[in-house]
Amino acid sequence: MERTPHNGDQVFEVSIYNKEVRSLVKENMSHDFFDDHWADEQVRDVLAETADEARQLVGKRFPPDEGFVIASVKPLQMA
Repeated sequence: MERTPHNGDQVFEVSIYNKEVRSLVKENMSHDFFDDHWADEQVRDVLAETADEARQLVGKRFPPDEGFVIASVKPLQMA
């Protein structure tokens, strides 16, 4: 997600899918706009200070009103 890095930021692993695509794929159909791969969870790494901020950033890029669902938000442990 686009954002200027700040001190205290962490990397979060965010899993998202599209519920409309998932429903159509189960019926052997395809969405008019989104590819079938959106039926499965897609993982994005997001730089944010908190899990809530990561969720908010993803929600702007993949809006719920277009069928996107955030399945999980997990902080990544950096080695």
